[in-house]
Amino acid sequence: MLFTLKKFVGGLLMPLPFLLIIMGLALILLWFTRWQKSGKTLFTFSWLVLLLISLQPVADRLLLPLEKQYTTYQGSDPVEYIVVLGGGYTFNPNWAPSSNLFANSLPRVTEGIRLYRAHPHAKMVFTGGNNTGSQSSAKTAAQVAESLGVPPTNIVALDQPKDTVEEAAAVAALVGDKPFLLVTSANHLPRAIKFFTGIGLHPIPAPANQLAITTPLHIWERSLPAATYLGHTERAWYETLGLLWQKLTGNYRDDKNSSDKTH
Repeated sequence: MLFTLKKFVGGLLMPLPFLLIIMGLALILLWFTRWQKSGKTLFTFSWLVLLLISLQPVADRLLLPLEKQYTTYQGSDPVEYIVVLGGGYTFNPNWAPSSNLFANSLPRVTEGIRLYRAHPHAKMVFTGGNNTGSQSSAKTAAQVAESLGVPPTNIVALDQPKDTVEEAAAVAALVGDKPFLLVTSANHLPRAIKFFTGIGLHPIPAPANQLAITTPLHIWERSLPAATYLGHTERAWYETLGLLWQKLTGNYRDDKNSSDKTH
């Protein structure tokens, strides 16, 4: 119940629902009260913010500080485990396996497979529980990896964890003090590394799913608002809130009870 409430409240604080709530309040003021000036101010402010955070230069500038902290892993040191953190998914057995992974999940799996090709004796470890009443995130990602040629004997699915704190605890029970590659979205990696190192693990950062564009774009791609760039802003905002909460609660520190906390 607490996990669901946390996700629901967190969802309302995301840029789009939050700004739509402000716009709704502004419309109430304009239609049903005498506070016309306040309504106009609120609506103009929320509309302008929505416009700005839907533009590529603004959105990617917000996201880039998170993503540039770790570079793509190109090392060759031997590792026994490649841990791929779970993300958004659905499960429809009639779909192609990869279609069940959302945009933040599939690049994690494909990057994990790339690393597996360089370390074919390693175990691929997928994490993520079942929050939708269907198959778990870990098992869904594992099916994608298997469909792309990873042997089932080299796949481990940890399908109980619901969030990054629980993922860290589950991985700790499997890998112990051995170093391992930790694959997750580049914007999520700074927060994930803190959770894993905070309980004494030795993750090697391996970012995937980089989103912030630093290469040249057409002028219309930079100057027209787009849902894609609004999504980039949402990722930056979500992870910034997560890092602030992590810092306030201190639950990334080494603590024997850290697996019982949420972030």
